[in-house]
Amino acid sequence: MKLWGGRFSKSTDKSVDDFNSSIRFDARMYAQDIRGSQAHAKMLGKQGIISQADSDLIVKTLGEILTDIEGGKVEFTIDAEDIHMNIETILISRIGDVGKRLHTGRSRNDQVALDCRLYLRDESEELAEMLKGLLKTILTLADENLDTIMPGYTHLQKAQPITFAHHVMAYYEMFSRDLSRLNDWKKRMNIMPLGSGALAGTTYPLDREFVANELDFDDITKNSIDGVSDRDFVCELAFVLSMIMVHLSRFSEEIILWSSNEFGFVDLDDAYSTGSSIMPQKKNPDVAELARGKSGRVFGDLMGLLTMMKGLPLAYNKDMQEDKEQIFDAVDTVKMCLPVFAGMLSTMKLRKDKMLQGAKGGFTNATDVADYLVKKGLPFRDAHAVVGRMVAYCLDNDTVIDALSMEEFKNFSDIFAQDVYDAISLDTCVNMRKITGGPAKETMKKIIDGYKNN
Repeated sequence: MKLWGGRFSKSTDKSVDDFNSSIRFDARMYAQDIRGSQAHAKMLGKQGIISQADSDLIVKTLGEILTDIEGGKVEFTIDAEDIHMNIETILISRIGDVGKRLHTGRSRNDQVALDCRLYLRDESEELAEMLKGLLKTILTLADENLDTIMPGYTHLQKAQPITFAHHVMAYYEMFSRDLSRLNDWKKRMNIMPLGSGALAGTTYPLDREFVANELDFDDITKNSIDGVSDRDFVCELAFVLSMIMVHLSRFSEEIILWSSNEFGFVDLDDAYSTGSSIMPQKKNPDVAELARGKSGRVFGDLMGLLTMMKGLPLAYNKDMQEDKEQIFDAVDTVKMCLPVFAGMLSTMKLRKDKMLQGAKGGFTNATDVADYLVKKGLPFRDAHAVVGRMVAYCLDNDTVIDALSMEEFKNFSDIFAQDVYDAISLDTCVNMRKITGGPAKETMKKIIDGYKNN
C-alpha cells in the first residue's frame, strides 16, 4: 500500500502510477530532499515533537541512504511516485516505525517547495561560476585587442570604426547583468517554505527559523498558502536563463557571420568546429549554431512554466509537478552551453587584417568628416548634407573619402584643409572617442582594468 493509501480501497491502475510518477525526473533532487529531511528531523527532536533518540536515528539513517544513493546501491521505484516518497519508503524499510515519524508536521506540498529551492540554489551557484568564467574569457580577449580596429554596424551595415575590444565588451556588460540578475533572483528565492504544510500550516510547535538556519535560508515564508503554491522563483530563474541564452545567441550569430568567407574576421579552432560529410572544404561553426539553436528550447521552457501557472487556483495543484522538467531542462541547457561557448571564444583566432580592411570600406569615417566640418563652424545639418554628397561622389567614382585629393575636398567645401586627413584616419576616429563608453584605447583600458580589479 502507498504511504498515503489509507483512505483508498483499491490500488491505482498501473497506467496511472506511470502517469502520476515524477521519480524519473525529480530523482536528481535526492541530496536536497535528504538535507531538508535531516533539518526537519533535527527540529522535531529539538522541539520534543518526537524523541531525541528517534530524531538522531532518522538523521543518521538518512545520511547512510545518501551515501548508498551516491554509491549506486539504491534503486528508486515508480510505485513510490516521487523522490520524497522513495526516500521515506527506504527510511521506513530500514528503521521501521521510527522512520514513519519523519513526516510529522509537514506535507509533500511544502517538502517539494523546499527541495526545489534547495536544488535550484545549488545549480545557480554553478551557473554563476560558469558566467564568471565566460566574463573572464571576454575580458582577456578585450585586453588583448585594444588596438584591433574593426567596423561597427547598425542594421548590419557598416557604420563607424570601433575596436574588437569595444565590441566584445558590449557582451561583457550583457553577461554581467545576467550574473547580477542571478544574484538578485537568489535573494527572492532564498525563503524557506517548510512548515506551510499542505496549505494551512500545522498545529505542531515547529521551529521554522531553526530549519531555515540549518539550511542557510535568509527568512521563512509568511503565508502558508503562498509557501506551497509559489513558483515565481522557478519562472524567474527561467527568465534569467532565457536572457543568458538571448545573449549567447546574439554573440553566436556574430561569430557565425565573422567566420564566414564573406566576413573572414575570425578563424575558429578545429577543436570547436565540425566538417561536412560530403564537402571536404567545409569548416562549420557548429558550437555557435547549437548555442543559437538551443536558445529556443530555453525560451520554450519559460513559456511552458508561465502557461502552466497562469490559471491555477490556490493552493497546490498537481499541474505544478510539470515545473521540474522544464526548469531542469533550462538549467541543463545553459550549463551545457556556457563552458563550451567560452572554450570556443578563448581558442578563436582573429584576422586583424580583415577587420581593418573591413573598417576601411563602407565609409565608416563619414561621421567624423561631418564632425570635422562642425568643429570648423559649419552647422551639423549642413555638414551632414555635404558629406552625403561626398559619399555619393565616391560611390560614382569607385573611391573612398580618405583617398580624395584636397582639390576634390574643396569642391564640396572651402572649409576643408590639409588637417582633414589626420582627423578622419581610422586611428583618430577611434581614439578621439574618449567619452566613457566609447572605443578609445585609453577609455577601454580604464574600463577593463576596473573590471579586472573588482
